[in-house]
Parts: sequence; structure tokens; C-alpha cells
Amino acid sequence: MYKYDEFDQRIVDERAEQFKGQVERRLSGEIKEIEFKPLRLQNGLYMQLHAYMLRVAIPYGTLSARQLRMLAHIACKYDKSYGHFTTRQNIQYNWPKLEDVPKILEDLASVEMHAIQTSGNCVRNITSDHFAGVAPDELEDPRPWGELMRQWSTFHPEFAALPRKFKIAISATPGLDRAAVQFHDIGVRLVENAKGERGFEVLAGGGMGRTPHIGPVIGQFVAKQDLLSYLEAILRVYNTYGRRDNLFKARIKILVHALGVEEFRKRVEEEWALIKDGPLKLTQAEIERVVVQFAPPTYESLPAANALLDSYKLGKDRDLARFVANNVARHKQPGYAAVVISLKEKDTPPGDMTDFQMDKVAELSERFGFAEIRVTHTQNLVLPDVKASDVPALFAELQALGLATANANKVTDLIACPGLDYCALANARSIPIALELMQRFEDIDYQNDLGELQVKISGCINACGHHHVGHIGILGIDKQGEEFYQLMLGGSAGHDASIGQILGRAFARDQIVGAVEKVLTRYLELRNSEDDRLIDVVRRVGLDPFKETLFGAKPARPAAEVAHADH
Repeated sequence: MYKYDEFDQRIVDERAEQFKGQVERRLSGEIKEIEFKPLRLQNGLYMQLHAYMLRVAIPYGTLSARQLRMLAHIACKYDKSYGHFTTRQNIQYNWPKLEDVPKILEDLASVEMHAIQTSGNCVRNITSDHFAGVAPDELEDPRPWGELMRQWSTFHPEFAALPRKFKIAISATPGLDRAAVQFHDIGVRLVENAKGERGFEVLAGGGMGRTPHIGPVIGQFVAKQDLLSYLEAILRVYNTYGRRDNLFKARIKILVHALGVEEFRKRVEEEWALIKDGPLKLTQAEIERVVVQFAPPTYESLPAANALLDSYKLGKDRDLARFVANNVARHKQPGYAAVVISLKEKDTPPGDMTDFQMDKVAELSERFGFAEIRVTHTQNLVLPDVKASDVPALFAELQALGLATANANKVTDLIACPGLDYCALANARSIPIALELMQRFEDIDYQNDLGELQVKISGCINACGHHHVGHIGILGIDKQGEEFYQLMLGGSAGHDASIGQILGRAFARDQIVGAVEKVLTRYLELRNSEDDRLIDVVRRVGLDPFKETLFGAKPARPAAEVAHADH
């Protein structure tokens, strides 16, 4: 993985020292909150309902064992002994004291980490496929390009005060999308053209929130050396024409929709023509400088893993069999596998992990891999380089830690934002709903019968829980001071991107989980085979059968009314 050079290290060291002085001035009363707010947001520090929250960047979701140990140390020393992994491959601490934050930033800097640009109207953490570098279906590892984008966007003087926050994701798997690139302000796909040349397909204007949009393709094929200049052109157009008069219409998705794709593309191409051959053109030496740091580790020469993994699925240990079937992914290197560590235990908020668990997983990454851990945008972790022969031993260790839940991509592997338990913007709680769903559907055989199923929960319209793109989406709303929940079906963040549709009236707090159960029961009645996923059924039959299940059949119109309408 990428190692900081002297410039990277100097940036994070100086930023930690700078913020230390700003905090001291705030605590002494020299500056007031109105002056301090933009300073703290530049360092990932939010004010939530009950305390400050610090968001720490994990670029393209890659961590070393050393870094994960530091995150555990911070959780233990400065928080309440846990951290919360988010849908943007970050980690959040919900209870730091203001006076401790400079020390936290110093500790982070000591392991090449930071909280820079994890908040504010700037380019946020660059995210990627959690199987990047080990996925057998990828063209090449996209993380070097994520790192190049990180370096380009960090402290970019033009883009420190954009109309609104800006999120970029990159993926390299043709026909698949494990990074939700179509729902980012910019989505980058590594592609191969008819000549066999590799470059990038660039999308812009995707997003969720108040007005969800699927990002359209702006650049059909951008050569590798031109990636940064093309992204710069998009951001310049957005920075120039994006709205600043209305917070709810300030995202790039609104601009792309307002101008139209062709006009937006035209303006980008015009801007790009001015800068394409300037300093942002990547030389082969610069590309190789970064790519070499993502060279594969020294793998052992082993036989293919498929037969061994299949034997675990058929073995007497049924818990191991389920874990391998659901949480173990194929690897591009023979004899190895990628193992998903689910952070969706039935009694724990999705994405939460204790300091003890973090320490132990860091240790496991060294024993069963190359001291590397991945964070997924579905709030789980991955050990990317596990020998297939080591999977049973690793599983036993995870069982002892309460981290062996075999539910990856199943109904209880859900996404949930912190909601009204923490967030000042939320209208309703998300965590209690998530916990009740995980408890209601904990039977793993039932989960396997349901098949691949994505549930996503947000406590407000800002959609941090990605409810728009859940096969089942749940949105918390305020209804005359009471928490209610809208239920939607048919969303997908994958290559077959779609936005879910609301089924009908909202459900009360004590009704929403029962409503989900009715939807699942109806789905099982409607599907044609075990391979027929919920989203496939919804796309085939529409919403009406589910509406009838939840709200009853529509009353038939009187014959006279029908006759009048026909007339």
C-alpha cells in the first residue's frame, strides 16, 4: 500500500499542529464558535446532538495493521472504546473531547492518517472497490488512481470552497460495480477500448439525498495520462456554474440536470482543451511512482482455492460452511481468498467495532495475510489475502471475537446511518430499526433462502444510509413530532443502478419492521426460483403486489363510474 513521502508527512504534521493552536484559541474564548466552525470542519470535526464527532479518512478503504491498531488506541483513549465505520470508507468517533482532538490528529499523523477534507465543501475521501487489487474480475488495481486523485485533490486551492461537498469513487470491474460509482459526484471506471487501450469512463452528476440522480457518462474514454486534467475541468465547470444561493440545489447533480448532459459535457470539453496539455498531464514516471507502491505481495505458489473452498461448504461444520458460502470471495491469486468480516452482529449497531476487536483484527491481518485490511462502503471489513487453507482457523478466531456472522449480502447485512441517536440533522432513529431487523431475521437459513438482499436505512433525507439504492430502502421522517418511516423498493447501487420507489404512506416506529417482513413474505410467494432476487421480482411485477400486501387491494370503482370513464 502507499507510503507517505516527506511531503505527505509534512502536510499532516503541520495540519495537526495548526489545529492545536486553533483549538487552544477556541477553548480560551479568543475565537467564538462562528469563527471556529469552518476551521474544525476542515479537520473533520462535527458538532452532533450530544458531543463532537471526528471523521477520519481511510483513502480508497485500505488500512495497514499498524493503522488499525492506532484507530483502536484512539477509540480506547479518547472515545468510548469503539469506532463507527461509514458508507464512505471512513471511521467516525462519536465522543471525543475538543481538547483531545489535536492529540488524536497527532496520533493519526504518526501512522500516516488524517481527518483532512472529511467535511466541508471540498473533495472528500476518494473511495473504491473493497476487493481492489485482489478481485479476479478487475482489469487492474484501481487504488493507484485513487491515490493520484487523493494527492491532486488534497489542499487544492481552487476547490477548497466548492458550492457543496464533492465525492469521487473509482472502480475497475467491467459490468460490475462494488463502489456505487453511479451515485457519486464523479464516478470513474477503468475501461478498455476496442484497441485494447486502457483508460477511464468518467461519470458526473450522480448522488442521493433530497434529489437522487444516476450519474450520466460525461467522458466516454479518457486516456490515463489525462485523468487529472479531465477531473479538474469537471470541477472547474461545477465551481463556476454550480449554485451557491440554495443549499438544496448546490450539488453537481443539480447543475448537470439543469444544463443537460450535452451542454455540461460541452463546457467540460471546452475547459479541458485549455488545460489538457498543462502540468496536470501525468507522465509515465509519475504513474509508475504510485503504481509500484501497490505491487502485489509475495504470494506462495499454491493450488487453486476453488476445490478447497467448495469442500468447506459441503463439510460437517455447518457454521463454517455458511461462512464460506456467504463471506468468502474468490481471489485472483491461486490458493487465496478474500474474507468479509461482517460488522452486523445482531446486538451491535451496523459498522460499530470495539477497540479490542480492532486490535485483534489487526493481529489476524498479520497472521492470515500481509497486514492489510479493507473497509467496505457497506460498513464491513475485509481481509484481502487469506490462504484458503487458513480459512477454518481464521473463522474460529472471528467466532471468538463475535465477528463471524455469515450474512454478507444478506438481509441483515444492512446499512444504517447513526440517525437521531447522534445526528443533529436526523428526523428519526436508524439504529433501533436496524437492530430490530437484525434480530427479527437472524436465522441464517432464512437469510440464505431470501438470497442476495440489500436493506439500507437513513434517518433523514440526506441519505447517509443510502436508502434510495436499497433493494429495500427505509427513510425516517418526522410526522407531527413522531418518528415514522417510508418504505421503498427497487433501488440498486450496482452496475444495474436504479432508484427505489416509495410504496405508500409511512409506517409508525412499531410497524416498520413488520411491514418489511410482509414484503419479504410476498417476495417469496412471487419469485420463480431461488435465483430470483427481490429486486428482480420488483422489476418484473412492479410495486402493486407489495402495495396490496401492505395496504390492501384497491377498492373497485362503481360500474357507473367505469362506464362514464369509458364514455
